[in-house]
Amino acid sequence: MKIGVLITTTAVDFPSVLATSVFLTGCNLRCPYCYNKALVTNNLSSEEGVTLEEVINHLEKRKNVLKGLVISGGEALLSPHLEPLIKEAKNLGYKIKIDTNGTLPFLLEKLIQNTELCPDFIAMDIKTSLEKTGLLMPFCDNPEQIYKIQESIKESIKILSNFPTEKREFRTVLVPPLVNKSDIEKISKLLPKDTSWQFAQFRNENCLDSNYNEISPYIEKDALELVQYAKTFIPKANLR
Repeated sequence: MKIGVLITTTAVDFPSVLATSVFLTGCNLRCPYCYNKALVTNNLSSEEGVTLEEVINHLEKRKNVLKGLVISGGEALLSPHLEPLIKEAKNLGYKIKIDTNGTLPFLLEKLIQNTELCPDFIAMDIKTSLEKTGLLMPFCDNPEQIYKIQESIKESIKILSNFPTEKREFRTVLVPPLVNKSDIEKISKLLPKDTSWQFAQFRNENCLDSNYNEISPYIEKDALELVQYAKTFIPKANLR
């Protein structure tokens, strides 16, 4: 069974740690700018996907070189393969980083409280301001369900606020329709002031919503200006 996609080596996804990354299939959101279509829709080809056994074999072979495992998605917390993957990697001496969209606070807290599974680093994506959450859920026209996701995001931020500062970060992609100055100010009010807030440029290619392929990313000057604005609220804001 193909569980996701493996990036054999990365020096940028786990702060200060040479790592390997596995992107697990399945997601409960449909962010219009997402370029991991096959992962989100659980539609990996046999050529691009890897099995759990193949991931573990790679970790065993590279354990003297690599020090970390990044588990992303899709939404990593939804995967039935998450726990066995963490356990196997920890047994091999790897540090664990989890990427999450923050919509599953119960699972996030459960992971943190389990000494066998607790990650060494957690990155939470903040896609946009809460008011625009519906844009991440085009399949849903139920205001109550959207409200539940908004509350879940706030709860996950609260959980991570109690996680060690040096072991967490929040991340935002600068997608023009979703992130402007107003959105940045609104998001900043939700985040702990001492946190690392990492921004990335939007890639207008292979987007889940093909209309987003026609949207131009912010030019560098405007992107830097937005991040500088974020710094006025969260000093550790940075364009990665």
